[in-house]
Amino acid sequence: MTTIRCPALFIAAPSSGQGKTTVTAALARLHVRLGRRVRVFKCGPDFLDPQILAAASGAPVHNVDLGMCGEADIGWRLHRAAREADLILVEGVMGLFDGSPSGADIACRFGIPVMAVIDAAAMAQTFGALAHGLASYRTGLPFAGALANRVAGTGHADMLRAALPDGMRWFGAITGDDDAALPERPLGLLQAAEIADLEARLDRLADMLAATGAAALPAAVDFPAVAAPRIPPLLAGRRVAIARDAAYGFIYPANVDTLHALGAETVFFSPLAGEVLPVCDALWLPGGYPELHVERLAANTWFQRGLRAHLEAGKPMLAECGGLMSLLEAIVDRDGVEHPGAGLLPGRARMQSRLVALGLQAAELPEGRLTGHTFHYSRTETALAPLLRARRLDGGEGEAIYRVGRLTASYVHFWFPSNPAAVAALLA
Repeated sequence: MTTIRCPALFIAAPSSGQGKTTVTAALARLHVRLGRRVRVFKCGPDFLDPQILAAASGAPVHNVDLGMCGEADIGWRLHRAAREADLILVEGVMGLFDGSPSGADIACRFGIPVMAVIDAAAMAQTFGALAHGLASYRTGLPFAGALANRVAGTGHADMLRAALPDGMRWFGAITGDDDAALPERPLGLLQAAEIADLEARLDRLADMLAATGAAALPAAVDFPAVAAPRIPPLLAGRRVAIARDAAYGFIYPANVDTLHALGAETVFFSPLAGEVLPVCDALWLPGGYPELHVERLAANTWFQRGLRAHLEAGKPMLAECGGLMSLLEAIVDRDGVEHPGAGLLPGRARMQSRLVALGLQAAELPEGRLTGHTFHYSRTETALAPLLRARRLDGGEGEAIYRVGRLTASYVHFWFPSNPAAVAALLA
């Protein structure tokens, strides 16, 4: 393998809520409509933005995070993308320099030019100061320029452009458009499948960018060859069932790829659609929004019975975040109303008005170390003693990890590529 050159752009911002996902999705859709093969990555542990970006680009969107994924994992995924794509887009996370490691660390490490998306709705010349600060804060950052979001009109855009430092590229400006905006809820954007007119919104966003400087292909970047990991087929002949719908939608594509590399056959099913647990050797209940669908989940009694029979048969089960919540005796919503759960674990999940936990974690399981992240608005009240606790990357105490028989459950969303052998041991 050799170094591959491919146009690439890192879409960043001063903070969350500036429009990174909107602009990245618009860029992806615009270039796809121009006949280009686009591969998009999402910086940080995120499930919602990648669903939108996958719809925009027509290809799976993988996560890149130096803390959760590691440099080698990012390197081989970018190199693979460069071999098959005409354009690589990487959407940042939060603000450009937020977190340790940050999105800026990825841009610097892989030499990907940064375009800053700045919400200029209530801003004039300060736009230039903010862009200058982002460009100069870190020595060596490959800063490409700035794009103004939510501008009031041509006059406003001209004022913003004039405020940029000499020599800084102006990528253009787009106005706010409620008909194109991506709808949200407290945890972030709606899941792609929940937005009925998503395709129309994406095309409308692409139309807005078509007349800006962002429509041109960015500079080509060298992506050195990095060998893909060799994964032995430790799950050959094993059938892994995966719940997948609006209640269980938080699935990294890389996790499914890892299961396939391990030799497993995967079968998806939807408890919300009334489907029963398929015949399988192991079960994965990913995170999602079970608290929004408690009545429909409880009404699928065959699914509930299948869960219990699976556990009683001594078959492995992995439940993450929303998966954990749905296995408790009850979920208490924000109004204090208690809804029945599957009852495989004692206790209840109680929804909170504020974010309870956020951040990267690592768990030293008996099967091996797995990295992941946590992000949830509920608290678990249970008398069940944890098998162990994950640790935050700064060494602090993380989430409780529970084990009952072959069931492993926690709020941690695991990154399977961090240790495929441990995943195989969990599900074997």
